[in-house]
Amino acid sequence: MIALFVLIIHSIETLAYAVRLSGVRVRLLASALSLFNVMVMVSRLANMMQQPFTGSLIDSAPETNTFEFVEAQYRIIIGSSTIGTILGILLLPTFISIFSRAIIHLSTERGSIPGLVKKGLSLGYLRRGIGHIHLPKLSYLKGFRLKDIPVQLFFINMIITAVYTIGVLSALYAAIIVPERAATAIMASGLINGLATILLIVFVDPKISVLADDVLNRRGSYLNLKSIAVMMIASRLLGTLLAQLFFLPGARYIAWFTKFIV
Repeated sequence: MIALFVLIIHSIETLAYAVRLSGVRVRLLASALSLFNVMVMVSRLANMMQQPFTGSLIDSAPETNTFEFVEAQYRIIIGSSTIGTILGILLLPTFISIFSRAIIHLSTERGSIPGLVKKGLSLGYLRRGIGHIHLPKLSYLKGFRLKDIPVQLFFINMIITAVYTIGVLSALYAAIIVPERAATAIMASGLINGLATILLIVFVDPKISVLADDVLNRRGSYLNLKSIAVMMIASRLLGTLLAQLFFLPGARYIAWFTKFIV
């Protein structure tokens, strides 16, 4: 159940890279970002629901082989983040197609989300939506050139994703490494994820936003924006894999750091 929640969270966060593509495609970027907030709400709800259950794995761990049990469980959860990212990649063309049309209908509904949902759930629109389902094709990478990839941005996004993926899990694991400072270790997860979010906002998000604005203002190409989005998704996927390597060192670092707080 926890893995399912994490899978949903990472699928939605992967599709976030396609939101600007859809918005630029129909030239309604602000509406696209507003509509995506509904999906973000689902992601946040899934995150709130899984956190207590993730913590309960420590409380229900056997007294023997506690470390091995918790590590195995948490590595499965990290693995589900990778599967969720892959699912997001597979859904990418379908999402762009359907989401682009949803943005247009949101405009005709004068910004009414309930009106859009009511229209989208009608039988006619559901039939049309099925017709837009298709898997990624190699033709989607047409015009993509490796030399256009901003290497620094690629690695920054990969590391941020890895840190964000294991932030809470490493903090919980640190709590069983230093049980005398368990509460301090668990609360340190907010600091780690907060720093990862700040780095994302400062170094990654503005660059993508500027590229999207350039396309809207006819100063940049849609192909370049699409290439960057594909690159960011690839770096995100690698980041979830890198999280497996960061998990234990991250937990040991948090355990070590807590002695300077208590």
